Amino acid sequence: QVQLVESGGGLVQAGGSLRLSCTTSGLNFAATPMAWFRQAPGQEREGLSSISWSGANIFYADSVKGRFTISRDNAKNSLFLQLDSLKPEATAMYYCATYSSHGFLSRLRANDVEYWGQGTQVTVSS
Repeated sequence: QVQLVESGGGLVQAGGSLRLSCTTSGLNFAATPMAWFRQAPGQEREGLSSISWSGANIFYADSVKGRFTISRDNAKNSLFLQLDSLKPEATAMYYCATYSSHGFLSRLRANDVEYWGQGTQVTVSS
């Protein structure tokens, strides 16, 4: 059974930072392309960043490029997202996700996701 468990969310002031983690089990993590998404109330789920199994290929949405950094530790079956220079509009539930194919990486589309975590809430105060 595939499980993705996010952590690291919380309340932070604008301009602050957070580091999200996603611990996985039940899959061959080292061979799995991964991604982060977020969803604010009343909005569609938005793709933020994706990373290939080796970390050699990384993609970012324009909205977070230069401020968010994705990484992974295959030895620990874990995915990370460093959130810097946070803005109030970043307030949302953040999800980690798996893709079944590296061909989906650059698209950052929710419809391509195979498995979802349960999410971790990020709230940025102004």
